[in-house]
Amino acid sequence: MDYKKLVRSQSLRLKILKMLEFIPDKIMIKIQYFIKTGKRLNLKNPKRFNEKLQWYKLYYRHPLMTKCTDKYMVRKYVESKGLKEILVPLYGVYDSSHEIKFNELPQKFVLKTNNGGGSSTNIICTNKNNLHESDVKDKMNKWLNTRTPKPGREWAYYNIEPKIICETYLETNEHRGLVDYKFYCFNGEPHYLKIAYNDEVTGELLNGIFDMNFKQLPYHRISVNKINDFIEAPINFDKMKKIVKRLSEDFAHVRVDLYNINGSIYFGELTFYDTSGYQKFNKDEFDYILGDLFEL
Repeated sequence: MDYKKLVRSQSLRLKILKMLEFIPDKIMIKIQYFIKTGKRLNLKNPKRFNEKLQWYKLYYRHPLMTKCTDKYMVRKYVESKGLKEILVPLYGVYDSSHEIKFNELPQKFVLKTNNGGGSSTNIICTNKNNLHESDVKDKMNKWLNTRTPKPGREWAYYNIEPKIICETYLETNEHRGLVDYKFYCFNGEPHYLKIAYNDEVTGELLNGIFDMNFKQLPYHRISVNKINDFIEAPINFDKMKKIVKRLSEDFAHVRVDLYNINGSIYFGELTFYDTSGYQKFNKDEFDYILGDLFEL
């Protein structure tokens, strides 16, 4: 079922989910899993990676998860691992968009909420002269005050105190633009890597799955086009692997996202519920391959 065609407006979908918050998590997760994957969810004996992520939402309660899901508080976690140097420089953190002093910010910067998923609550400014401050303030405050923490019933988001953070805009001279390196880690060991970036000509998002020898595998996310160009491993790829081992060692599973710009490594985020556990792979067998690594 393509629910996005039935309800095209994301804001309307979120309003519907907010109205349905009274439904217990376990029941709602089963409903969402069927709607989004077309499959019945097996929680008693989960085999797929996506099934185990649903189990993770319901039953895994590591005390560090909320801190590490919070895009501001996770910085303290990264520092505690001795990795302060990979943090993207921060311009400010705010309880309201009205606290932002735009005249003190550089021409380029990124605003985001600390409890947002993906880029859905990000504003990327590449030229402050073209920025409509009042519109930005209204949008950011709306995200702070109306965003439900329970659209995907992801437990780690439930108790985050909403804030706005302002970070440095990361620039690269590479022809692919900013490449996102997403490491699938299990019990402190990275096993696979999903690479994502926007095509420089079409602007469309591309992705591919790689092993830890940086060999591309015949898998990709089904709703995103596959990378077909040859990609060379960063010169400090081994260092990236050491970093993700350190950042993932406390959890049964976490996806660690990094950037690598001209040899400088930057932290992206820690993600416990990759695509909220509704990602379809081409080929489907990769769902089971990741599931075999995920020890509940």
